[in-house]
Amino acid sequence: MPDSPPGKPLSRSEPRRRSTGRTTLSDVARLAEVSPITASRALRGERGVAAELVERVKLAATQLGYVPDPAARALASQRSAVVPVLVPLLSNALFVDVLEAVHRTLFPLGYQALIGVTHYDPQEEEQLLRTYLAHRPAGLLVTGFDRTETARQLIAGSGVPCVHLMELTTAPGVHSVGFSQQQAAFTMTAHLLDRGYQRIAFVAAQLDPRTLQRAEGYRRCLREAGRYDARLELLSPAPSSIRLGAELLDELLRTRPEVDAVFFCNDDLAQGGLLAAQRLQVAVPGRLAIAGFNDLAGSDQMVPPLTTVRTPRTAIGEASAHMLLALMRGEPVAQPSVDLGFELMVRESS
Repeated sequence: MPDSPPGKPLSRSEPRRRSTGRTTLSDVARLAEVSPITASRALRGERGVAAELVERVKLAATQLGYVPDPAARALASQRSAVVPVLVPLLSNALFVDVLEAVHRTLFPLGYQALIGVTHYDPQEEEQLLRTYLAHRPAGLLVTGFDRTETARQLIAGSGVPCVHLMELTTAPGVHSVGFSQQQAAFTMTAHLLDRGYQRIAFVAAQLDPRTLQRAEGYRRCLREAGRYDARLELLSPAPSSIRLGAELLDELLRTRPEVDAVFFCNDDLAQGGLLAAQRLQVAVPGRLAIAGFNDLAGSDQMVPPLTTVRTPRTAIGEASAHMLLALMRGEPVAQPSVDLGFELMVRESS
């Protein structure tokens, strides 16, 4: 059917449905007086469709109560409208912010984010990839680069466009959006040195790849300053939490009483450390400076407000989704590795 001129009001006629009674894309195209191909492109938000035609198609879809059939779309295009997003945890507000931004970017254009949780387990991530890639997703978003060789081969061999979140790489053919975890930690450690602190501890939990990159930034800064002491590191494989932060500060002050500043790898640990310092009547920052990472909710409301590194979670979600959209459309990506940086938030705890 040729596309009719825009501006003509829609006249609803009884659509011809499949035997299931489901309204089809052809029904929408017939009511909007456009071709099925134009209707499909308009509903997917593709460029090149006149705004007037997009409006007609959307109005027709609303009038008919049209719901796209993902199975039919996948069969016709060799791709579904689903975009798996693999993150380590949903209990971490860091990844919730990223997911929310991805959803807000993809959903209006007809794509559905499918959340997969890896629990920091490369084998679990590999199984998720096998499951999701079998359904021919439109694109894929994954966290970082720490995965099994099999998982890397699954991604590369699938032909599915993929963008890596939270970290950066210059490897050819690999797309990433994030910031330098190591440089951010270096900057925080340098801030504590500049404030005159001499015995700076690094306290970490979970010990995932990004936490270990922060540890390297801490070490590099102190080594360059001639002040690195491995005994001032306190690393726990347990999941990060406010409770654990309090426990680790207790242990640190018992076993390394000479410490005058603590750089926690994450804000929930640092918040727990601040609460423990209050309970122990340790003056912050008079006796002990405390700093965190990520600028999570509530850090600016702690007593005293927490010095931390603000990471661009929302911007990473939006930019990675836009980059993936370009890849899914076959458009060139001028900058395959996007560094969104970080911000040092100096507050009263340091």
